[in-house]
Amino acid sequence: MDASSFRPASPVRLVVLVSGSGTNLQALLDAVADPDVETPYEIVAVGADRTGIEGLARAERAGVPTFVCRVRDFPTREEWDTALAGATAAYTPDLVVSAGFMKVVGPAFLARFGGRFLNTHPALLPSFPGAHGVRDALAYGAKVTGCTVHFVDDGVDTGPVIAQRAVEVLDEDDESALHERIKQVERRLLVEVVGRIARDGYTFEGPNRRRVRLGHE
Repeated sequence: MDASSFRPASPVRLVVLVSGSGTNLQALLDAVADPDVETPYEIVAVGADRTGIEGLARAERAGVPTFVCRVRDFPTREEWDTALAGATAAYTPDLVVSAGFMKVVGPAFLARFGGRFLNTHPALLPSFPGAHGVRDALAYGAKVTGCTVHFVDDGVDTGPVIAQRAVEVLDEDDESALHERIKQVERRLLVEVVGRIARDGYTFEGPNRRRVRLGHE
């Protein structure tokens, strides 16, 4: 990771990246809009890798600026990565949140936002990484799975774990039913983690800086 710690200044500026329906984004937007919830962060922009998705529509309905960087609009993946980094940096975020963003970022993006880029995953990492975490857990016969909020590094779902919640696998579960129960827990966990980070910050600890301690002295 590029940063050993994060000390927040309120309100923390978030850029959220989406690729689809944006239900995790909506959970963050709802928290910001709830007068009974103190949220020490603001969503300053929502970015996407495609047009015409509900995630962008959710942002627009909330009055949040949006931007789109499509891979196919650039000659190489590296140029797309550089453009995405620049478009995100234009909003001077303190943190970037991947809320169902289905593209793997590269060195240019991580050079700017490594150690400040969060992601959610529908499994208990390091088990079942990749695009089919729910399906893979079912196929393996796992009795407990769940969700993970973690930092993004240069691997696929290999970054330091911030928080996890368990979800029991029921005998009658298919992929859709299990995924829906995981998503309900995932949305609550993401809002909780972003709020905690925005209030208290975090530090990477341990010999490989893989342990994340929320809060600061």
